[in-house]
Amino acid sequence: MTVEEVKDYCLSLEKTFLDTPFDFETEVIRHKENNKIFVLFCSPDERPSINLKCEPSEAEFLRSVYKDVIPGYHMNKTHWNTVYLDGDVPEEEIKSMIDSSYDLTRPKRKKKK
Repeated sequence: MTVEEVKDYCLSLEKTFLDTPFDFETEVIRHKENNKIFVLFCSPDERPSINLKCEPSEAEFLRSVYKDVIPGYHMNKTHWNTVYLDGDVPEEEIKSMIDSSYDLTRPKRKKKK
């Protein structure tokens, strides 16, 4: 996937927006309702990549399966992975990881009494 394809996919998800909260270059995708980031675009090795939130056990598993999934660059290494977009991770797997990050950071639904 390209960076633009990732952006298009993320922005197609419900109530999301593109933001640059840190500087004018580092882009993120956030939830509109709670402002939480679920995708951060980065290039630690001059390769296009994204940081995604992940359950700790899933994060470790994905790192063991794909050489182009590493602990999150400049993030909590337990809960975030960096995924190189030009590597060995299939497009459908990248979308699945994005969906998981989206779900982990989305606003919690209030339970009705």
